[in-house]
Amino acid sequence: MIDAHHHLWDLSRRNYPWMAGSALEPIRRPYTVDDLRAVTKAAGVKGTVLVQTVSSAEETHEFLDTARAEPLIAGVVGWTDLTAPDVAERVAAFSGPLVGIRHQVEDEPDPAWLTRPDVSRGLAALGEAGLAYDLLVKPPQLPAALAAAKALPDQVFVLDHAAKPPISSGDWQPWADGVAALGELDNVYCKLSGLVTEADWARWKVGQLARWSEHVLESFGASRLMFGSDWPVCELAAAYEVVVDTAFSLTGSLSDAERLEFFDGTARRAYGLS
Repeated sequence: MIDAHHHLWDLSRRNYPWMAGSALEPIRRPYTVDDLRAVTKAAGVKGTVLVQTVSSAEETHEFLDTARAEPLIAGVVGWTDLTAPDVAERVAAFSGPLVGIRHQVEDEPDPAWLTRPDVSRGLAALGEAGLAYDLLVKPPQLPAALAAAKALPDQVFVLDHAAKPPISSGDWQPWADGVAALGELDNVYCKLSGLVTEADWARWKVGQLARWSEHVLESFGASRLMFGSDWPVCELAAAYEVVVDTAFSLTGSLSDAERLEFFDGTARRAYGLS
């Protein structure tokens, strides 16, 4: 089993603006490689993809150092400034198992940020470097994500957290159509991750997530859908082992071969993991 999406952080080393507010107090503590080993061992996870948390090349270098020293971490999705004229050189300066780049597009005030000419040039540079691009978007940014993926058909895109469906409010559209449109593109993969924190943290049930996960599975199929825990963020709503059990429940209709794709093969292909 591969966990294709998790984080690590240390509040003594840097500031995490997205972690402000009392609601996130439960996870406002360091999460280390030792913590990662403990939760993944209990769940039977054999490899992971460590994903950036802030817009910091320094963090990416640190994550790559961590991955080189920790066999459990198979790859890193880091950050670089896609709008920088020398983006290709910046990417080349990273040393280690870098498999992708991500930016917090969900926080950009411009919903069309992904289609800006300077961003498009940066995305093209990632393709030339053989790196995937993780789409961290919400429903308002889905049209721009679709346009970017169509414009670069040879670039691998990975939709994080299934575009954060508004499960708690139940607003089906425009999320459903946006996800389905991305699913029609062969160069776009998707992570079934982060659903528990899009629902009511205290009262969610597996059955409440089924409608959303079934739509994602129908849109992408098992060969382009992968498991991600979104740990430690998931701890706001569920422990690591509960997230894993929930993923098994939500994919109960899959055949053994399809489930192997979801929990292992898709992540290997999308990120080029060994």
